[in-house]
Amino acid sequence: MPPPCPIHRPPWPLALVVLGVGLAGCASSRGALLPVAGTVPGAGKVDMLVATTRMRAADPGDFFSGNRGPELSFAEFTVSIPPEANRRQGEVQWPQKVPGNPATDFVTLKADVIDRRQATAWFHRTVRTVPQRRVLVFIHGFNNRFDDAVFRFAQIVHDADAPVVPVLFTWPSRGSILAYGYDSESNTYSRNALESTLRTLASDPAVGEISVLAHSLGNWVTLEALRQMAIRDGRIAPKIRNVLLAAPDVNVDLFREAILDMGRNRPSFTLFVSQDDRALAISRRIWGDTARLGAIDPEREPYRTDLERAGITVLNLSGLRTGDPLNHSRFARSPEVVRIIGRELAEGQTLTDSRVGVGDRIIQVTAGAASAVGTAAGLAISAPVAVIDPRTRENLGNYADDIGRNLSGAVSP
Repeated sequence: MPPPCPIHRPPWPLALVVLGVGLAGCASSRGALLPVAGTVPGAGKVDMLVATTRMRAADPGDFFSGNRGPELSFAEFTVSIPPEANRRQGEVQWPQKVPGNPATDFVTLKADVIDRRQATAWFHRTVRTVPQRRVLVFIHGFNNRFDDAVFRFAQIVHDADAPVVPVLFTWPSRGSILAYGYDSESNTYSRNALESTLRTLASDPAVGEISVLAHSLGNWVTLEALRQMAIRDGRIAPKIRNVLLAAPDVNVDLFREAILDMGRNRPSFTLFVSQDDRALAISRRIWGDTARLGAIDPEREPYRTDLERAGITVLNLSGLRTGDPLNHSRFARSPEVVRIIGRELAEGQTLTDSRVGVGDRIIQVTAGAASAVGTAAGLAISAPVAVIDPRTRENLGNYADDIGRNLSGAVSP
C-alpha cells in the first residue's frame, strides 16, 4: 500500500480502503483449514493448541468466525509446511484452490475442536516432550481471520526452528479492513480470557517457562491481560519470562501506565519498532494523531530515557527489506529476525541475556549474507537495524569501522 499523499490527506475511512487494496493479495481461501489426506517428504510440521474467544463458524470448514463467542473455546491443529525447496521463508503460501497441495501450500493434517479438559491434557502431555519445557504464546493483530492466524503462527514457529510448545490465542477479528472499531473492542473483550489462559499455562507444573509474542493490535490485549494479572495476583506469573511486542498498535501513554502497573517483578520486554510502518501511520490518524508505540523513534527523547530506565530492549527494524508493502510484519517475514528470536527462545534467555546482543546477531547475519553473494546489498539491510541494548550499542562503532574498511577495500583500485 502506498503511503498517504503528503499533500491531500484522505479521511481515514478512505485511507483504510486504500490499505485494504494493498492487502487484497493476502486474502485467505475458504476451507483452507480442512485437513488433507497426507503430506509429502521433506515437508515441515507444526502441532499447535488454539485458545479462542471467537464464536464457532456457521460453515464447519471455517471452524471459528469473527464474532465474539460466549466463552473460551479450544482446538488442536497440525499444519504441514511445504519443503524448503518449494517455499520462501517468511511467507505463508496459501492454496490456490482447496484442498491445497502439501508440496507447495500450507495445509492442515489435523483440525479438531476440543473441550477444555482435552486441551489441558494435550498441553500437559506435549510440554513434557519439549526440551526445557518451553512454551510460546502468539496473539495476532488486526484484520485476521481464524485461518490467517493459524497459518501465520505455524510459519513463525517453523521458521524460528525453536523447540517450544506453540499456543495460539486468537481473538474475534472480523478479517475486514473496515472493521477496525469492532476489532479494537473485541481485543479488549478478550483480555480476561487471555489472562485466564496465561495463568492456566503457567500453573502447569510441567512448564519450564513461557514467552509471549504479540503483533499489532494484539499487543493491547496482551498488555491488558498481564496488567490485570499483576493487579489481581500481586505479580505476573514468574514462569512468564519474555514478552515480545511486535509493531504494537498501542498508545504510548497507555503502554507506560501498563508497565508501571505490572510492578518491578515483570517479565523481560522486547519491543520491535519501525518508523516507516504504514499500517501504524494509518492507525495514528484514526486515533487522533496520537503516537503509536510500534512507530516511535527509540533514539529520541523522552522515549530513549524512559525505555532504558524501564529496562526494555528495543529493536528498530526501520528500513529492513522483507517484501512487506506495509512494513508492518517484519518480525515474521524477515528470516533473519525470526531465526534469531528462535535461537534466543531455544536458549531460554531474554534477548539481552547473551554475551552478544540480538542486534549484533541481526547485523552479523545480514552482513554475512552480503559477503556470500559478493555485494553490499546485505549492508543496506543491516544498516537500519539498531538496538537499544547496551551490549549492541557498545559494538555498533566497531561494526561501522569494519563496514567502512570493507567498502573502502571494495572500491580501491
